[in-house]
Amino acid sequence: MAIVGFVLLRFSGRKSITQMSIPTTVVMISIGSIIVQPIIEDSIINTIAAVAMFIIVLVVVEWLQVKFNLMEKLMSGSSVVVIKDGKLQLDQMRKIRLTVDKLEMKMRQKGITSFKQVKVATIEPNGQLGYELTNDAKPLTVGQFKQLLNVMQQGAEKPTNYGPLFSEVINDKHSTPPDERYD
Repeated sequence: MAIVGFVLLRFSGRKSITQMSIPTTVVMISIGSIIVQPIIEDSIINTIAAVAMFIIVLVVVEWLQVKFNLMEKLMSGSSVVVIKDGKLQLDQMRKIRLTVDKLEMKMRQKGITSFKQVKVATIEPNGQLGYELTNDAKPLTVGQFKQLLNVMQQGAEKPTNYGPLFSEVINDKHSTPPDERYD
């Protein structure tokens, strides 16, 4: 029965427990209790059929959720804003029964040290924290670093496609003394 359970559950998808929606959780709990029945009774075929039916229902429900937003909202719920512009949304937190301590724990796990660093934070339908940091709290990206370098290079006498170190070599021109170049 365990092997049959593994094979049938393989068809339901690769979601971890933290990613399971309400319908997925209900189906998985139901399957767990159904798989025990053949141990109590001699009805292996009926058990396999019941588990297969639950898997089919799960796949159909998940397909409907992909096709129709209303089904997704009804079956899985939607994200709830819990922080907006650095301020807690206590009324929303009460609706989903989330304490400030639990929210702080989720924030610490993401490396966020202050509510003021958060532009917006949501609790997703799977219970995970989704967030966007304020511009001052966001880490510097490679693209932003390149833009910053381009801005700094624009101040050179003759802009080229080469970086400042190469333009000096190519143009055979040292515009500044070596000790001032790296300040």
